[in-house]
Amino acid sequence: MRALILSGAGRYADPWHPFAETSERLAGILRDEGLDVEISGEVDARMASLTTDAPDLLVLNIGDPALTGTPDPEGERRGRDGLLAYLAAGNPLLVSHVTSTSLRGIPEWEGILGGVWVRGTTFHPDYGPARIHVHADRSPIVAGLDDFTVTDERYTDLRVQPDVVPLASHEHDGAEHPLMWEREYGPATIFYDALGHDAASYDAETHREILRRAVRRLVS
Repeated sequence: MRALILSGAGRYADPWHPFAETSERLAGILRDEGLDVEISGEVDARMASLTTDAPDLLVLNIGDPALTGTPDPEGERRGRDGLLAYLAAGNPLLVSHVTSTSLRGIPEWEGILGGVWVRGTTFHPDYGPARIHVHADRSPIVAGLDDFTVTDERYTDLRVQPDVVPLASHEHDGAEHPLMWEREYGPATIFYDALGHDAASYDAETHREILRRAVRRLVS
């Protein structure tokens, strides 16, 4: 089976995230699950090509071009067409970390992902060791797993759809904030992982195990 990781480069890069590093760590997890992996920084072109060249699993690990890049309305339109065609065919999608800030030119994106970063509202506490709560009774993806500590950013106050069922979360100021979930968008299955700021995030064994299980579920 074939996986395509679209990694932040060009107008989808930013000064805060080491996309090459995190995409390679994601690729290692996919390869461990038996997938052939391609990493590409040609985000707009490869999203557009999804109409005719669909991988078995698409992974998005990209920044927000509205902050760092030149607008490309035509590229966004073609990318939207490709992504919607890919999902309409029932193909799975794995979305990582800062991608929840991206793709603002795709009106359907919030409904696809189930939650997005909202400028001026969403934030994260300082990067560092964080305790992550695993809701082990909610899905086979997390069954039998314990809470864990990870060195990462903890996205807080994402705008999350009411039907999202968190599989992992963190607590801030007495409230629970979802960090991982699985959802359906039409015939497609989506998994979002708000962790993954840099390579250190993937040093947490439970984080890697959740992603391994998510990948198995997505491509099964």
